[in-house]
This record gives sequence, structure tokens and C-alpha cells, in this order.
Amino acid sequence: MDKPSPTAPADDSIARESLIGLTRAELATRMTTLGERPEKAQMRAKQIWHWLYHRGVSDFEAMTSIDKGLRAAMAERFHAGRPEITRAQTSEDGTRKWLLRLDDGQEVETVYIPEEGRGALCISSQVGCTLTCKFCHTGTQKLVRNLTASEIAGQILVARDAFNEWPSPRDGRRISNIVMMGMGEPLYNLDNVATALRIAMDNEGIAISRRRITLSTSGVVPMIGRCGAELGVQLAVSLHAVRDELRDELVPINRKHPIADLLDACRAYPGASNARRITFEYILLKGVNDSPADAKELVRLIAGIPAKVNLIPFNPWPGAPFECSEPEVIEAFANIVNRAGYSAPVRQPRGRDILAACGQLKSASVRARGQKTGTAEASSAAP
Repeated sequence: MDKPSPTAPADDSIARESLIGLTRAELATRMTTLGERPEKAQMRAKQIWHWLYHRGVSDFEAMTSIDKGLRAAMAERFHAGRPEITRAQTSEDGTRKWLLRLDDGQEVETVYIPEEGRGALCISSQVGCTLTCKFCHTGTQKLVRNLTASEIAGQILVARDAFNEWPSPRDGRRISNIVMMGMGEPLYNLDNVATALRIAMDNEGIAISRRRITLSTSGVVPMIGRCGAELGVQLAVSLHAVRDELRDELVPINRKHPIADLLDACRAYPGASNARRITFEYILLKGVNDSPADAKELVRLIAGIPAKVNLIPFNPWPGAPFECSEPEVIEAFANIVNRAGYSAPVRQPRGRDILAACGQLKSASVRARGQKTGTAEASSAAP
């Protein structure tokens, strides 16, 4: 059974501000409100950062390098809790999924995918989705709101708690990679996503290299360049079709940002190179987008882009309108892409039995469907 993660108490902590997700400068500012001089507040912020993100401490009393009086004052004004685990599942293949309840009662899912020599944590960026990508279960859940930086970073802390990976290990860590491929479109919540990922990348805390962080987008073209310039993380693009008419149906954001514009943004992605290839994700749907002609057109479209293609067998979910392509069809598709010089691995489905695989995420409890705060759009990018 998963070890429950520490959570902010359900009563008075909601009135207290979470220190999780704040930048160092913001932490220092909060310390000045408790009476610390500005120059000392900077030192306090560094100490708190260490306790939060290297030691994984959620109880201020455990922060023994900080004066006892200040610890007490912090506990009155702030908290360092995590989202509450309301359900934890483990797949027969070792994949783990947590349903997490946020302070306002909304819920999101976070998935850990173990592989040989590494482990990827799939993080959500929004509650729900509005782009209604036809192959994705998340797309059947309406957008409720963006997640805060605290709620995004909190998912990492929940998983690290579950694996008891504190202090933050440098080698042999189970959570070695982060993928922004859970519920929601990360580029429609880029400010909060960027803040949380900078926390994850910081060498004095969680210390996951930007080379081990992948952000997946369904094609928010205007934000792709900013993502590369500000974060420099790996980019994955949910393509799934090679003709605008079909992609308009499968991935509705294509009506706003068609394939040609999306690929132009990929060609211009800062830092893209043979060493930092863009990943194109392509879900194979039986009789829809899996023909040899589709494979050949895919190769033509991505010509000149340092790229690899992740071929994803469709993962069924209740009421899904598609079927998975036959194994021999998938193999033939992969062979065409491979022969053109692009790596085209077929992703092994993980966590299907607990609905944790690509395109299967959806909160077990969906609340406030009609309420929307933050951005008005989301995508169905999924792990």
C-alpha cells in the first residue's frame, strides 16, 4: 500500500498560504512579513528551500536550522502540505496512479511509470480539459481551472514522499524524469508550469535536469517558442494525424493552429538538434490514421526537423469510439518511418488495468463542471 503523503490540514490551513510553489524571491518576501530584515530574509529563503525541496519536510518544526520563534510564526501564517491522496492504485506492471484532492475539493491524477534504469512521473497541469480530442478520456472532462504552481510542484512531492526519496538523491533515484503529459494542456498554463518546473530543476532542491523533463503540447503554436526559450525542456507534440481535415476532428486545436504552422514552430524550437530531438506522438487508430500512406506523409511532413516519433497503440476507455490498430499494421507503419531515418519506437502500454495509460486519465470525481477560472482552454495531452 502506498504511504500517504503529508497534507495540509483541511480546516485552518486553507486560510494559510502554501510555501510550496513560491520562488526564492517570494519566499524572502514572505519572511519580511514575519519581521525578518531583507538581507536576512534572503538567507531564510535559502534555508527554507533546502528543507522543502531537498529534505522534503512539511512540518516547520523539523526545520531545525531556523530559529524556533520564526518556525512558530511560519506555522501560523503558512503551510507546506501536499495535495491529499484520495486513491492510490498500482498496476500489475508496476505503474502507480494517485488521485489527488486539492484544497478546493477538485481532483487530478498523477502517474508514475517505472522503466529499466529510470522512472517517469506524469504530471497534470489543469483540472479537466476543453479541446475534446476524440481519442482521449481526459477530453471528455470539461476544464474547471488551471492548477497553481503549488499544486503542480506538490504532485512531485507526493510521489517523492511515496517512494521515501528524501533527502533528494543524486543517483539511483526512482523518479528520474518528469513528463508534463497528464491532465490538461501545459502551454495554456505556462506561467504556473514554468514556476513548478524551475523548482524541479533547481540544483539545490529536487535537481532534475532539464534534459530529463518533457513538456507535451497538442499544438499551442504561439507558446512553443516561449517554452523553449524560458525553460529549454524537451518538447513533445501530440500530432496524431497528417492531414488537416482529420486532425481537425481528432485534435480540435488544429482548427486554430493547423499542421503547417505547428511544424514551423517545431523547426524554430530553441535548442532543437540531433541531441535534443522533438518527439512527435502519434496514436494509432484502427482504419483511421494507420495506413502506409499516412506513414509516408508523416515522414514528408517532419523532414528537416531533428525528431523521433513515438507510436502509441490506442488505449481503450469506457465508451471510446476507436479501436487499436492491429500489431502487424503498427509494425508496418513503424518500418516505414524507421527506413526514412527516424527512430519510431512503439510505446509499450503501461497501467492499462488501472486506466493510467496514454489517453486514459480522467478524475474519478468531477466537480464544478461549469466553473472555469484561469485560461479558457485546455488540451488532452496525456502520458
